[in-house]
Amino acid sequence: MPTPDDIDQRILTLLQQDSRISNVDLADRVGLSPSSCWRRVKALEESGIIRQYTVALDDEKQGLGFGAIVHVHLTRHDPDQLDAFIRAVRNRPEIRACYATTGQADYHLHVVCADIEAYNQFLERVLFRIPAVASAQTNVVLRRIKQ
Repeated sequence: MPTPDDIDQRILTLLQQDSRISNVDLADRVGLSPSSCWRRVKALEESGIIRQYTVALDDEKQGLGFGAIVHVHLTRHDPDQLDAFIRAVRNRPEIRACYATTGQADYHLHVVCADIEAYNQFLERVLFRIPAVASAQTNVVLRRIKQ
């Protein structure tokens, strides 16, 4: 599929804001007939531009008021150590996102916990027990600007 045009971009923006919007409302908001809008959404899904529909959770209402961006440095980069690190990261609910990056840190994690004590326990009982982890630097999230 070619790059999304302006109408596709408006559809994508509206679906990101509310993935449960009805096709009729979506079509009305982008100025299409419902059948034309449905065909566009289906084409976006089939092309892989829309990978999935999901739910955005409110961390604070779940009692997860502490957030951090953690810059992780690894001791080794051999495949077994990397696989073990990735498996550990994928299995932890506190880790909402993980990015392999260039720069000083090898990975950046978005972590949420109930409070600073729960975060400290996460570091001691989880992150620092992963053999490949050499160190981690924490930046506390003060407020979310955009997600």
